[in-house]
Amino acid sequence: MSKVDIDRLQTWIGRSEMREDSLVAAPVDRLSATLDHPSSLAGPAGALPPCWHWLYFHSAEPNSGLGSDGHPKRGGFLPPVPLPRRMWAGSRVTFLSPLMLGDMARKQSTIIDIRQRHGGSGALVFVTLRHEIFVKDKLVIEEIQDLVYRDRDIAHGKTVPAPDEAQWQRKLRPDSVMLFRYSALTFNSHRIHFDRNYATAVEGYPSLIVQGPLTATLLLDLLCRRQPAVTLACFEFRAVAPVLEGSDLTLQGRRDGELITLWATDAHGSLTMEAQARVAVG
Repeated sequence: MSKVDIDRLQTWIGRSEMREDSLVAAPVDRLSATLDHPSSLAGPAGALPPCWHWLYFHSAEPNSGLGSDGHPKRGGFLPPVPLPRRMWAGSRVTFLSPLMLGDMARKQSTIIDIRQRHGGSGALVFVTLRHEIFVKDKLVIEEIQDLVYRDRDIAHGKTVPAPDEAQWQRKLRPDSVMLFRYSALTFNSHRIHFDRNYATAVEGYPSLIVQGPLTATLLLDLLCRRQPAVTLACFEFRAVAPVLEGSDLTLQGRRDGELITLWATDAHGSLTMEAQARVAVG
């Protein structure tokens, strides 16, 4: 069991970093192909689909700056949490204006909270970040992101039943090629997504792990396929259980007025991710 000095970690609250990026078309074209669309999903006048800002603003960390898990070494912008496993637990995204291909944008990221919890599964540390994306000093997207760190030796949690009465459904089986392409597009070198020996022998997973934002993107893609004209005001997702490469994944959703509910289940029907979105009015 790794010892956590939460007081020291909390000195990272308030730290921030800024990155700029030009929103070029190539990543959008390539993610569209990865999601099996015959052409780009950029909307009228080049508007990015919701949450495709995740394709941009990545840190170009040199290989010498990476840890054994493939992530940048801890203790820079993010705190040096001593727990070995890290995952993107969820996000809450507010869309104020569309991001457009050709925009020059900047993202300001700030650590706004660090907290520790204890439970039957051991120690957990949650790091919460606020990401603000600006175009010409105009705030266009705000995202609150939760990262969770935990011990390697952790018991599997109880399965969570999925909602009923889906209006839409799509089944697929994310494979190692999809995971590789998404990791390349998002410059994500976390080895649990592409290094099978590391994922199974070191971190103890049964297989490669599907990226959390990829599952969220697949849920939004289901919405795009079923409600192509919808414009979202906000979107949030929460990872419930790991999604395994090579296993059946069922994407489901329904719309009730302005509220859209989305979720994903594994081959046994257990919930792996839940999400909600609200339709922009006016």
